[in-house]
Amino acid sequence: MERAEGTLSFEGYEITVIDLPGIYSFSTFSMEEMVSRDYIALEKPDVVLNIVDASVLERNLFFTLQLLEMNAPLVLVLNQWDVAKSKGIIIDKDKLQEMLGVPVVFATATRGEGIYEAAKEAVKIATSKPKSKHLKYRKVLEEKVEKLQQEIEKQNLGIQYPARWVAIKLLEGDREIIKIVSEKSPETINASNTIGAELQKSCQEPCFSVIASERYALASSVAASATQQNEVWNTFSDKLEWLTTHRILGYLTSAAVIFGLLLWTFFVGNELSSLVTDALDSIYTVDPVLSSTQPILSIILNGIWGGIAAGLTLIIPFVIPFYLLLAAIEDSGLLTRVAFMMDSAMHKIGLHGKALIPIILGYGCNVPAIHSCKIMETRRERLLAAFAITFAPCSARTIILFGMVGLFVGIHWALLLYIVDIIVIFAMGRIAMKAVPGKSTGLIMEMSSFKWPSFKVVTKQTWARTKSIIYVVFPIYIVGSALIQILYALDLLTPISNVMTPLTEWWLGLPAFAGILLILGTVRKELIMVGAVAILGTTNLLVGFTPVQLVVMALVAMLYIPCIATVAILGKEFGWKATTVITAANISVALIAGGLAFRLLSLFGI
Repeated sequence: MERAEGTLSFEGYEITVIDLPGIYSFSTFSMEEMVSRDYIALEKPDVVLNIVDASVLERNLFFTLQLLEMNAPLVLVLNQWDVAKSKGIIIDKDKLQEMLGVPVVFATATRGEGIYEAAKEAVKIATSKPKSKHLKYRKVLEEKVEKLQQEIEKQNLGIQYPARWVAIKLLEGDREIIKIVSEKSPETINASNTIGAELQKSCQEPCFSVIASERYALASSVAASATQQNEVWNTFSDKLEWLTTHRILGYLTSAAVIFGLLLWTFFVGNELSSLVTDALDSIYTVDPVLSSTQPILSIILNGIWGGIAAGLTLIIPFVIPFYLLLAAIEDSGLLTRVAFMMDSAMHKIGLHGKALIPIILGYGCNVPAIHSCKIMETRRERLLAAFAITFAPCSARTIILFGMVGLFVGIHWALLLYIVDIIVIFAMGRIAMKAVPGKSTGLIMEMSSFKWPSFKVVTKQTWARTKSIIYVVFPIYIVGSALIQILYALDLLTPISNVMTPLTEWWLGLPAFAGILLILGTVRKELIMVGAVAILGTTNLLVGFTPVQLVVMALVAMLYIPCIATVAILGKEFGWKATTVITAANISVALIAGGLAFRLLSLFGI
């Protein structure tokens, strides 16, 4: 699990800023929670900025109380202060500071408001190191916590976690803390079990439930004392909330958002694609004749320049528009509602609604989508989500669908292939869910208020996602494209294609040269079309393919391994054993679906 790191120069101080994964508790249900709590407890930062949504203060104070239990040097930043005010919420900052014992700052981060004040308070806390305030729970719990805390301090366990926090986690039954303490002092575990049994008997409910209830009660009490709710009329945001989470209309709005995003990408991408292609062709057009006449020049021009050109024709027309609109939908708060509504459907393939976000990203490019699977709580869920993403038709595969099928067979056939792809994703997801051991977790996700997307946030998010493609995809495209040119110059592709003839001609019903196209497609999917045009010597693909063959070719191209860049990121994130299994599954599904489609379409015709 990665964390972002940067530096800040502020009033003579050089500050290292660590952006930890966004979490809601220290319960260790996810990798993000483990990373964040270990960093705060073990590396002991000078100050922790707890950034919360001011419009839902009570809910967010639950985590703030856990930070106070850990003795974290804290500054509480109440973000989206403008949203809170629009809801009629008035927060008494002085009262909140007094009750929590930490400085409180109002902020609206999208407009840069409160950033200076937050940095100023952070420096003050880091330099003065004030003593943390302990908030007391009700007597029946507080006595047990203090009793176990004294036992932990007496044993002198030699662990870096605060004794009071360890006492609370032991009573909660935190497996990771129990494991650490049991290695140091079995006596402490015995004392914890005894005290926990006493607490459970007194309260007539499990210890973890008692502690959670106490935190919620205390958070509610603090929020109620420090806030005042003025009466406000229903806003447009309230009406949109009702619409997007309605048990019937919510599904319709979610479907409209997803299909609107894809249609935007297709239409804008098609318009921009011709402009970018014409601009690049004016510089140099890939010449297949060079492969046989001047092989070295072919490697440089057709290979290296071809890789650069292909990357640009993918990123500028398709990826950037897709990520721009996706970032706008995400920043507005709409995407979380879509994920919420699709939660039950995603559970059918062993995931929850949050997995929809990286899967939708996969329709732009599989590489950053697989990288973004880190938002999932467990390795099993990240692996299942990545597996589903490999079947999502990225922008490059979209070019194949519309360029081969939409243009020469009919747009309705291209859309039908999209429907087939969705069916395949769910079917393979169900199989993978049964094959990979483990259980699915529930959906825990912040449902922030609706707001107008920030241009600054949208552009930054778009660039961050596009940058990951540039850094990962471009080098692989260039090297892979040059390698293909070397194989072509050495006349090694044709023998390989001939070996594949039983598969391509008999099973898939494709022309013999389709084997070369499938090989080219492992580097990047657009090379399938580029290679077909080069081999046929014309942009009219009906010269070498029948309509049935075009549909089958596009179907196979859509389902088998996306590209070597995707394989590389899978290997990096999940290891090569899992990557090999996923790749084999992609190829098997593509070949089975392609062979069946050829026979059915030949039987009924197009």
